[in-house]
Amino acid sequence: MSQLKTNQDADLPIWLPRLAVHGGPRFLQIADALQSAVADGSLKPGDRLPPQRRLAAQLDVDLTTVTRAYDEARRRHLLEGRGARGTYVAAPKVELSPVLDLSMNTPPPPDGVDFDDMLKQGLAQVLMRADNALLMTYQLGGGSDSDRKAGARWLAPMFGQLDAGQVLVCPGAQAAIAALILALTEPGDVILAEPASYPGLRTAASQFGRRVVAVGADQHGMLPELLEQACRAHQPGLVYLNPTLQNPTAVTFPERRRKELAAVARRCNVRIVEDDPYWLLADAPPPPIATFAPEQVYYVSTLSKCLTPGLRVAFVLVRDPQERERFLVALRSFALMAAPLSAALATQWILDGSAGALMEGVRREARLRHRMARDILAGRYSGTGDGLHVWLALPAYWNPSQLAHAADREGIAVTPAEAFATGAASVNAIRISLGSTRDRARLQAALQRLSQLLARRPESFGAAVV
Repeated sequence: MSQLKTNQDADLPIWLPRLAVHGGPRFLQIADALQSAVADGSLKPGDRLPPQRRLAAQLDVDLTTVTRAYDEARRRHLLEGRGARGTYVAAPKVELSPVLDLSMNTPPPPDGVDFDDMLKQGLAQVLMRADNALLMTYQLGGGSDSDRKAGARWLAPMFGQLDAGQVLVCPGAQAAIAALILALTEPGDVILAEPASYPGLRTAASQFGRRVVAVGADQHGMLPELLEQACRAHQPGLVYLNPTLQNPTAVTFPERRRKELAAVARRCNVRIVEDDPYWLLADAPPPPIATFAPEQVYYVSTLSKCLTPGLRVAFVLVRDPQERERFLVALRSFALMAAPLSAALATQWILDGSAGALMEGVRREARLRHRMARDILAGRYSGTGDGLHVWLALPAYWNPSQLAHAADREGIAVTPAEAFATGAASVNAIRISLGSTRDRARLQAALQRLSQLLARRPESFGAAVV
């Protein structure tokens, strides 16, 4: 990836990466080569890097390419500037928290996007154009007209042109799911879901006195014939589905399966909550189930998985006016509104194109991380190459909770299958989240350590005696 030369004038060690013709963006090739050189010891903390103009001339690239590469390397904490003295390899950053987090499904830092600058610019635009007093007071539930129009634009890749009046703005998907449970079901009602499903559903259902019942699934998602049987047996209040890059299995229901499930919903007159946070991150996903049964399906799309969790903004598509009012009444019982400043920033980013650029950066970084996971986990990797997580089947000599405890002792946090089980049975797997460890090198270290752990048989851990 790189080589060291000597500057005959100043005896300055010159680091010179080798660039591949088809190796992707050159600024990333340079940053990756620098990271590899630091990792293998070719470059050491305190080594001075070539001035940007000199490196650009040596590589026959423009100055902007090298500037972007150095900026990316600084973002990875590989370089530090010392004013007129130049740019140097940084000392390893002291990590206060030793845990390598593979447990939280959050978007990774966007590749090739300056998020800090985007945040500053977005907030500046919001504060310049909005009535600041309105940003700090109560507002009507469901979002302003501008927020709903932004929501309709956000949902356009899934549905095409939408009536913005059918789109409601919520403080996150969890709040939207809870409000839908309150609006559509009664205490004691059954909610049908897949055997492994989003834990937040169970949490909300149990708090409201509803019961979640598992319906069997295969490699294409929930089985339509079993859904129909469960509808006849339980008369459910609603069905919960997460059909694109499902959490936790990463399964994407094919179009035929979506149509079959929509047909069952119509025949049994049961409503579906389609929680679809990863649709925009997937590679050519099928149309949402809501396109095949628009009157039966309530569609939820959050920004937390595609952009950043801190926005706490989700959009809910509800076609029927009376159902929209019932939903808003339920939402107001525990969350009056989405925070106006967050909603305004989300609207600004969607309308000016920043959200699309940020999402593409997240997609690129997620795919790079999936390639890393595939290389390190080898035959155990069963992901699709996109999204935020991998569902990892364990060898027979490990069980999920045992592996999670052993990983914790190794300084790695993973999520065992039991956390997602809606029924008594649980599969022998763990979920690995690829975005929660911000630094790519630390993610690589975590995956390598996890791979080594999986290759070993469990040990007997005795209690410490002090």
